[in-house]
Amino acid sequence: MLEQEALADPDPVYDLKGLNCPLPVLKAKKRLAAMRPGSRLWLETTDPLAVIDIPAFCSDAGHQLIETAAVSGGHRFLVERGETAEILR
Repeated sequence: MLEQEALADPDPVYDLKGLNCPLPVLKAKKRLAAMRPGSRLWLETTDPLAVIDIPAFCSDAGHQLIETAAVSGGHRFLVERGETAEILR
């Protein structure tokens, strides 16, 4: 039954394709700040610097980078919002 729930309620995807540094991180920060701790969000980017910026952002802000994948034209990152993540100011 747990497997069915996972398929029925996939993690949301935030399309950040076409945006360049620093916009993917700034938009991800704002979106994650509005989510509950423990929630997960896929970030999809085409910015080549995202492979450096997104992991650094997660580490600095207290989020967990769960998965990173190279996809055609860019990258996908699965981020879990941290319990004590920095609040957007």
